[in-house]
Amino acid sequence: MSRSTIIKFLHSLLIFYITGLSTDFQNSYNTPMDFDTLIKPGMKGEKQETVTAENTAESWGSGGLAVYATPCMIALMEGAAAAAVELFFPPGFSTVGTELNVKHLSATPPGMIVRAAAELLEIDGRRLLFRVEAWDEAGKIGEGTHGRFIVENEKFLRKTREKRAG
Repeated sequence: MSRSTIIKFLHSLLIFYITGLSTDFQNSYNTPMDFDTLIKPGMKGEKQETVTAENTAESWGSGGLAVYATPCMIALMEGAAAAAVELFFPPGFSTVGTELNVKHLSATPPGMIVRAAAELLEIDGRRLLFRVEAWDEAGKIGEGTHGRFIVENEKFLRKTREKRAG
């Protein structure tokens, strides 16, 4: 476990202790939760991966060349945004992506490492807005904004299953 992950975990424990969030409160279906006490603008997350044949535009069908696929860069940015905040949520909560405004600025060949970073810019109830950026070893390859929404996992999944039922 990295030093950063341990610090985030300890920080979340401290917040739960200070705010007195009990397990009953965390799992209460009808109790509104003030996420502003758990997360703050400025929180950051990162993810990285190596470009391989499996994450190229040619492989993903998003283009015909063996370069890092835009959908993979976007997924890496989304992962960085989720990583910035999800360790601070009580059990049973996570985020889902809702909005993207991203530019893919430069192609990256196989073998290079791509790193994505996200910074939380604003919180509006359960709506979160992040600045996202990506770099390869030669420089910036992507930038933009990304919106996520905080959900109660079980409630969200139940509503999703109900769509299939009809």
